Amino acid sequence: MDEQTIKKGARILLGANLIFAGIGHLTFARKEFRAQVPNWVPLAKDDTVLYSGFAEIALGAALVFAPKKHEDTIGKAAAGFFAAVFPGNIAQYTHHRDGFGLDTDNKRLARLFFQPVLMLWAIKSTEKSK
Repeated sequence: MDEQTIKKGARILLGANLIFAGIGHLTFARKEFRAQVPNWVPLAKDDTVLYSGFAEIALGAALVFAPKKHEDTIGKAAAGFFAAVFPGNIAQYTHHRDGFGLDTDNKRLARLFFQPVLMLWAIKSTEKSK
C-alpha cells in the first residue's frame, strides 16, 4: 500500500469519527460531553455541546469530502479544533467528572495524552506530499 492510500484512509477514518462524535454531541452522548465543558465557558453547557457537535460534523465532512487542494487547510483546522477543545479534557480531569467510561483520575489523565495524537493525525493525514 502506498503512502497516499494510507493517508487517504487515515483522513477518511478521522473524518468519519468526527462525524460520529458530532452526532453523539447532538443525540445519544450529550450528557457525557457536558462533563467535558469547563465551568469558565460563558455558554450553557448544553449549548456548548451542541455547537461543538455541529463543528465536529462540519470538520469531519470536510475531511471526508473536500477537494484535495483544501485538505492541508482542513487538516490544520481540525488540529486547531482538537487544541481548542483540550481544555475540556483538562476540566474533566481536574474536576473529577465521569464520562465515556473515564471514571477514575488515571483514566482521565491517560485521555489527556490522546489529544496530541489526534492533532498529529489530522495534520499528517492531510499534509501535502513532498
